[in-house]
Amino acid sequence: MKLLWVKAGKLLPVDTGGKIRSYNLLRHLAANHDVTLLSYYGGPHDPTYEAELTRHFPLAVTVRTGAPEGRPVLTAFHYARHLLSPAPYAVTKFTSPRVSRLIRTWFSERTFDVAVCDFLSASLNFPVTLSTPSVLFQHNVESVLWRRQAAHEPNPIARLAFMLEAAKMARYERATVRRFPHVIAVSERDRQAMTHMTDVSRLTVVPTGVDVERYRAAAGVEPARPLLMFLGSMDWEANIDAVDYFCREIWPAIRSAVPSARFRIVGRNPHPRVMKLASESVEVTGRVPSVVDHLREAAVFVVPLRVGGGTRLKIFEAMAAGKAVVSTAVGAEGLEVHDGRDVILADGPARFADAVIGLLQDPERRRRFESAASELAARFDWSVIARQFETILTKVAAARTPAARVFSRAATNGEGRLNASPYGDPS
Repeated sequence: MKLLWVKAGKLLPVDTGGKIRSYNLLRHLAANHDVTLLSYYGGPHDPTYEAELTRHFPLAVTVRTGAPEGRPVLTAFHYARHLLSPAPYAVTKFTSPRVSRLIRTWFSERTFDVAVCDFLSASLNFPVTLSTPSVLFQHNVESVLWRRQAAHEPNPIARLAFMLEAAKMARYERATVRRFPHVIAVSERDRQAMTHMTDVSRLTVVPTGVDVERYRAAAGVEPARPLLMFLGSMDWEANIDAVDYFCREIWPAIRSAVPSARFRIVGRNPHPRVMKLASESVEVTGRVPSVVDHLREAAVFVVPLRVGGGTRLKIFEAMAAGKAVVSTAVGAEGLEVHDGRDVILADGPARFADAVIGLLQDPERRRRFESAASELAARFDWSVIARQFETILTKVAAARTPAARVFSRAATNGEGRLNASPYGDPS
């Protein structure tokens, strides 16, 4: 099978949940198929990244779009340019005429058996006429994520921006999910959230996986101290909110009951709001060479998320490392975990604190959760998950249909491009 995989942004380093999921699926698929990864990115030309990506995936194609990246002033200007666009900025900022032309050419030449649009962010680059069987890989139901962020945002200006983005995203996501012949969700909850958007027969769940062998190295180690750990990209709003909420409303009760307890926040690019949380009892590490080393030292893994979507890879990673996990219901949603057996789900500051305190003060109980967590994670190794993904792609490719899925005749021109589309031309 000849597979095209389109991903916005750099895939390497593999340091976020979305990258971990994409990289591991690609790695296993490339072992049996001709996989062309189209990775396009903004900012300056990065020959080091391009060379490293080719080392991992020899058929990779890279495109530098020139879009602003990491510079707040340019990003703000770019956002203002697209403010009146009916498409959400989270999509338009990852849309490029060069990428659109390249995909359109490949589709017209029938270069690939099947194509994967990785995340909704890349979708506006795909032609309206999907002459190549195509799959939308939904790591999150984005409209749900944006609504939650708006609901929890304390800053009124940012909340207004999130509300606007959420409204645009709801319209765009519904239309795009309808447009793709098949959609892969990462959880049954996400699949259910999309059942009102398209025919349910076109929705399939492929669960989140974990590199069991890698994280097993941290299992079976008795922690030397009552250390709690949170793991995630610390420039992502959902994670920022989670650790801020934990330190303000949960941590004081834990410290009162277990004065020697320490909290370690592990993850790249800590936001200034996260750095301000650092104290005698709270450590902010930033990017670390090995997450496994920190998991090995942890007594309890905490996931105090209040917003977000998709599934949290961090929970399966902690479980594969044999760690007891305390999470909010939102933090663990979409995962096949079992409250009271292999994880503790606790909503509300008091319940969350009590759950953590109980594990810290009762090592035997903690070990029972650790053992159950390890057993559960072993069922979700990436090799197993990739086979499920491969089966779906094979079926979609075999069901190649000449009919195109389009928004409407008025939305296309003779080249199959968006023409006066409700979501604008790529720019």
